[in-house]
Amino acid sequence: MQLSWVYIMTNKNNTTLYTGMSSDLNHRVGQHKAKTYKGFSAKYNCNKLVYFQEFLDINQAISFEKKIKAGSRAKKKKLIDEFNSGWTDLSDGWIFH
Repeated sequence: MQLSWVYIMTNKNNTTLYTGMSSDLNHRVGQHKAKTYKGFSAKYNCNKLVYFQEFLDINQAISFEKKIKAGSRAKKKKLIDEFNSGWTDLSDGWIFH
């Protein structure tokens, strides 16, 4: 069994959403904030964690990530609103490794 997380990052104005999955959420969020990889999230400054969900089974995490990515922006927004209505950075205060 490997813990996994599905997460959503956004930029400071909440205009762009990035959905991802990781087995080390702390490390992955740190990579987003440092723009370690020059991909979509770095290009659009998605460095604010606004949603995450833990899974005990990696296959469930993969399935849920695909479901979120296939959904509309409105569905992603609703998911975030229900989890984090203020769209605050849930990783504030984390020490990244």
